[in-house]
This record gives sequence, structure tokens and C-alpha cells, in this order.
Amino acid sequence: MGLFKLVSLTLLTTCSLAVPCYATELAASTAEAMPKLEALYRHLHQNPELSYQEKSSSARIAKELASLGFEVTENFGGYGVVGVLKNGDGPTLMIRADTDALPITEETGKPYASKATAIDANNNEVGVMHGCGHDIHMTSLVGTAQQLVTNKANWQGTLMMVAQPAEEVGGGAKAMLKQGLFTEFDTPDYILGLHVSASMPAGKVAIVPGYALANVDSVDITVKGEGGHGAYPHLTKDPVVLASRIVLALQTIASRELSPLEPSVITVGSIHGGSKHNIISNEVKLQLTLRSYNPEVRLQQIAALKRLTKGIAISAGLDEPMYPEVFVHEEERIPSTYNDPVLASKMQSSIASELGSENVIDTLPVMAGEDFGLYGLTEDKRPIMLFWLGAVEPGEYQSSLKTGEALPSLHSSKFAPDYPTTISTGVRAMSKAAMDLLQQP
Repeated sequence: MGLFKLVSLTLLTTCSLAVPCYATELAASTAEAMPKLEALYRHLHQNPELSYQEKSSSARIAKELASLGFEVTENFGGYGVVGVLKNGDGPTLMIRADTDALPITEETGKPYASKATAIDANNNEVGVMHGCGHDIHMTSLVGTAQQLVTNKANWQGTLMMVAQPAEEVGGGAKAMLKQGLFTEFDTPDYILGLHVSASMPAGKVAIVPGYALANVDSVDITVKGEGGHGAYPHLTKDPVVLASRIVLALQTIASRELSPLEPSVITVGSIHGGSKHNIISNEVKLQLTLRSYNPEVRLQQIAALKRLTKGIAISAGLDEPMYPEVFVHEEERIPSTYNDPVLASKMQSSIASELGSENVIDTLPVMAGEDFGLYGLTEDKRPIMLFWLGAVEPGEYQSSLKTGEALPSLHSSKFAPDYPTTISTGVRAMSKAAMDLLQQP
């Protein structure tokens, strides 16, 4: 007896009014599809492409969607793909996956490890790896599309499958929206996405209502001074000292200016200045990352760091032309991801009915960024929801709990998801969520 028939016979005995048959049949249907999905994953993993270079990845996703009967638009917002499938009257649901990889040389030792290289934006040759699970995301998108086509009798409405480029640099969602994602196509009634987690075991998912991921800003500060000989500091205005004062003062923004109930992170990730032991330089450059959830907190962070840097310059006796220059990279800004609480609650119940409530676990928001949040910030203010998809091999997860040894994180050269279980879980969770949102009236 084939796997599909065996699993189907087992699962159909559990159908009830509370758990409709299509939900339990989904596990069997997904199992039948897994060999091809695993092959697709390995292909995508071995052929990663950097942000703004996702030509082959997007072409493959377009081909997969077209073969399922989707009306496909390619090269939208760069190498973005939009697949639309209409199945009668009903709401429009958008499901999004990101497609770009990272400039990382893979060190997992897996037989299917990426050996790809590419030329990055700075004209350097770099290793390329799907170190953030976007290959899982793309494969889950295709697998979900397959299941929804197979189960067309169980839903009604319009599916909008979006493969988005350039998430890692915060440009993909902006580009697709700018080109008219919600005007050239139907404006979605709901928007769903998933993201792998390197701290959860495969087979489990987690949903965070409300703020789930953070605002992210990159800030450059140029601290000016009057350089000179290191033996005569009294004849200079030392920018290294000023920069040091600024680094410490910035931490008082969170500790003394913002409500302790509002999460806030200001990290100085880079500091460069000077050229020799006995030379006081004319300037020091700082590079910062700012993180928050509340958009008002983000504005407070930026206003406070501008005021503090100016105040420190004044205290050192510098005139206005010598005040520090604070540059916020607005083009790189990523807003926080706010999971609509009502939609999140519905999806939690839906996914739990497919995977079992024990496999839908609680977790906390994170200070990482994701441009998925932009889809909920258009004038239409459509409800969005992104859930976490566990990706760690369960045995490795349990071993980590026992030994205290840290697991490889996202963006690590050693991150190797348990891809069969992760993909199967992602397909089942997203397919069930989609079908419940698009139920026949």
C-alpha cells in the first residue's frame, strides 16, 4: 500500500465536525508531495542568489506557479513574482515568501551545501548561502500553492502568491508596493507569511499577536574635532573622547528618556577614527543600529541622539559647523511587523486544528527586522500575520537544552534546518490557514 493511501486511511477515521476531513487529509496530501518539494528545496539551497540578483530563483518559482494554473507576472518590483489564482467569489488572500540569500560561505558540511559564489554590491567575490531560510520559505510557498490547487473544492476566493526579492536589504517590499502590488492586482483582504526559527524544533510553529518584529534603522554619526599631536591634547578637541562620551550617553536614551515599558535598543556596531598612536584625528565615524516596536519610540530615539550628540559637542567648545553629523538611512528603514491580533487568533486556532495544539507554542517578539511589516502599512491597512516555523532538528534541540550549547542562529554559516519536517509543517500550517480564511460562504 502506498504512503498516501496508508496515511489517508489512518487520518480519515479522525474526521469530525470540529476537524473537517480536508484538514486531516492535508497531512497525507502533503506527504505525497514531499519528494518533489525536497528536491526543489535542495535546488534552491544549492543555487542561492544575493539581493537584487534573484533572477534564477524567481524564474523557478514562476515556473512552478504557472504549472499549477496560476496567472504569473514576473520581474515585478525587481525580480519579484506574483501568481494569481481565482476560484470563485470570495476574499483575496496574499501569501508572501522572500527569495534572496546572504553573502555567507556555508560551513554546514551537508552533502547539498551551497558552493555558490557571487559578486556583491562592493564588487567583492563572496560565498552565497540561504542562511536565513528563504529557501524553506520559497519551497513552502510552492507546496502551499499545490495543496490549495488540490483542495480547490474547499475554498473560494482569490489567491495571490508573492515571491519577494531583496528582503535582506529592506528593498523588496518597498519596490513591489511602489510598482503597484495592491493596484495592479487585487488588494488583499488578508496577508500571511512565515519565517523559519533557529531556536524552535521542527514540527512546531509560534504566533505572536501584536508587535512581532522590530523597527530597524541604520544611523551614521560623524564626530568632528580639531586634531593634533597626542603629546599636546590641550591644543586639540579630541573626537575620540567626544565619540566615547557619545557612545555612553546614547545608552541613557533607553534608561532615562523612554518609558521602561517600551522596548528600545541602540547599538553602536562600528567605531573608526585615527591613524597612529600619537596623532589626535580630526574625526571619528560611528555606525549604529536602532531597534524598537512602537513607531513613536523610533522617532524619540532619533530626536534624542541628535540632541545628545549636539550637546556633547557644545560642551567641548565646538561651534555649530563642527557639530556631529547624524545621518539616518531612511531608504534602508524597516518598520516593525505588527500581527493583527484578530487575524493572529484565528490563525492560531486554525493551525492548531491541523498540527495539534501542542505544536503551536508561545514565544516572544524579537528585535530582528522584516520588511513584511510594510504590507500592513499601506493606506488600505490590510491585516497581516507572520508566524514562526521551527527549523531545528528535534534531537539537536533537546541536546542543546541539556548541554546549554548554543544552536547555530539565523545568518550563521552553520545553520542547517531539518528541511523535510520544516517544509511539511510549513505547508500544512499555511495551507490550513489559507483554506480557513477562504472558506465557502
